[in-house]
Amino acid sequence: MDNTHPVQHEVAALTAQLERLVETVRRLNAENLSLRQRQDQLSGERAGLLARNEQARSRVEAMIQRLKSLEASSRSP
Repeated sequence: MDNTHPVQHEVAALTAQLERLVETVRRLNAENLSLRQRQDQLSGERAGLLARNEQARSRVEAMIQRLKSLEASSRSP
């Protein structure tokens, strides 16, 4: 009986499995890179939106102060 055939079959099966694993790792690495880039982009957008929100809040507060000042000056004789 020839024992080479089962060993060759097992090596071929392991090789195929290894190739699938390598391809999976490559795909996951590419996906990970893409997700990290997207996260960086979203973090930048978030920082910009927070800055714009802070500017708007400051303008609204300044407007409220001006309105209060106008109201106070219109009440004084």
